[in-house]
Amino acid sequence: MKISRAYIRRFLPFILLLFFILISCRFNKNNSNAVEDLMQIFRKGEINVLTLSGSMSYFIYKGEPKGYEYDLLSDFAKSLNLKINIRLAENETKLTEMLLQGEGDLIAYNIPITNTGKEQVLYCGREVINEQVLVQRANKGDTLITDVTGLIGKEVWVIHNSKFHKRLKNLNDELGGGIRIRTIEKDTVNVEDLIEMVSKGEIPYTLSDVDMAKFNKTYFNNIDITLLVGHSQRSSWAVRKTNPSLAEAVDKWFEDNRNAPEYKRIVKRYFEVSKMPLGNEPIPKINAKRISPFDDFFKEYARGINWDWRLLASISYQESRFFTDCVSWAGAAGLMGLMPETAEELGLPPDQIYDPEKNIKASAGYIKKLNRLFSTIENEDERIKFIVASYNSGPGHVLDAQALALKFDKNPEDWNDVEEYLKLKNLPEYYNDPVCKSGYFRSTETVNYVQNVIERWRYYQEKVNN
Repeated sequence: MKISRAYIRRFLPFILLLFFILISCRFNKNNSNAVEDLMQIFRKGEINVLTLSGSMSYFIYKGEPKGYEYDLLSDFAKSLNLKINIRLAENETKLTEMLLQGEGDLIAYNIPITNTGKEQVLYCGREVINEQVLVQRANKGDTLITDVTGLIGKEVWVIHNSKFHKRLKNLNDELGGGIRIRTIEKDTVNVEDLIEMVSKGEIPYTLSDVDMAKFNKTYFNNIDITLLVGHSQRSSWAVRKTNPSLAEAVDKWFEDNRNAPEYKRIVKRYFEVSKMPLGNEPIPKINAKRISPFDDFFKEYARGINWDWRLLASISYQESRFFTDCVSWAGAAGLMGLMPETAEELGLPPDQIYDPEKNIKASAGYIKKLNRLFSTIENEDERIKFIVASYNSGPGHVLDAQALALKFDKNPEDWNDVEEYLKLKNLPEYYNDPVCKSGYFRSTETVNYVQNVIERWRYYQEKVNN
C-alpha cells in the first residue's frame, strides 16, 4: 500500500510522541505515572502551560498572544498537534507551586536552576545563561564606559533592593567604593522604564539582564549594552519529576530546532527586528490637497462608519506610512496594520491583506466594532481616543485600564484618567489585579500612538478639506 505524504504529515506527531513514550518506558520502568501523564496530555489534545505575564514571556498585543517564550512554546506544541492552555502565575515562586499542585504540565518561563529546585522539578529545554549588563546611552558624542572601573564616580540608577541593586553594591565593594548608587523606591517604575529613561537621557546608567536589554534595544536603538557587570545565572523551563517523558520531548524539540528557520525567525523577531513605530517622526508637510494616493478609499469607507476620512488616513500613516506591503515585527500588515487573525475575522483572507482597498475596508469594519464597544462614552472626542488606543493595543488592555480607573475612583470615560492606569499595566501589582483580564502591557507605544494620530489628524483637518 502506498502511503501519501499528507498521511505521513498528519500522523508524524503521533509517531514521535509514541517514540518518546517508549523511551520513557525503557528508562522509567518503575514509574508508570511518567507515561500516564504524557498520555493524558495526548488524549486531551492540549497542554496546560504555566508562565508569567511579561514582555519576554507572554502578553496580548493587538488582541493576539505574543512573547518570546510563548512563540517557542507554540512551535513546540504545534509539532505535537497540541493546543495550548495558558495559565498565568503571579511570580516565579507561584510558578513552581502551581506546577507541583498539578495546575499545569509545563513551566514555559526561564526559572533559575538551583540545587533546591532540582529536588522538586525536572529542568528542560534550552539552558539560558543570563548575565547583567550596564545600559548606557550611545548617541553621537557620548563616551561609552568599556570597563567596570569606569563606573567610579558615575551615577547608576536601580530599583531599591532588587537583584541589580545588590549586584551594584557588591561591585562597588569590589572596586573599593566610588560608584554613586541611586535607587528608585517607587512601585510605579520597573527595569524597562529605567532603560527608556537612559535612552531619553533622563538618567545616565542602569543595569539589566542581558536578554531584557537585547529586547529593549529593539525599541531604543541608541543604547549600548555590551559591558557585562554581573555573574552568570542558569535558567530553563521545567516539568514535574513524575513527567520525564514530557521533559525529554521538550529537550528533543529544542535540540532538533535550534537551527530551524522558524526558531531563528522567533529569535530575530524579539531580539533583532526594530520595534520603533513607523509614524513617530514629525508630521510630513502637505503641499497639495491630497494626503495620500488612497484618499478616495479612505473617504468611501469612512462614510460607512460615520468617521472623518482624515482620521482614517492618520491611522494608516502611523501604521504603514502608506506603504501597502508594510509588515510590523508582530505581523500587522498592509496600509492599516491589520493582524492576520483580526483580518480573517473581518472577512479579509491572508492572500488579500495587502490589497489597499480591501485592507482599508476591513479596518473600517474593525473601527466600527470598536465604536460599538465604547458607545457608552458620550463625548465623541474622548471616544475617538479610546478607539484609536484599542486599534493599536487591542481593546482588552484599554478595558483593563478602565476597570482600574473605576476601582481607584477615577473616571473610566476620561482618556487622561484611563491613560494613567494604562501606563501602570507593566507592573505586576496592576496587571495581576483581579479586575484585569489581559495581563502585562507595555503602554508607551499606545500612549504615543494616540497622541501622534490625533495631532496628525488635526493637521490634516487644517490642510485638507473634508
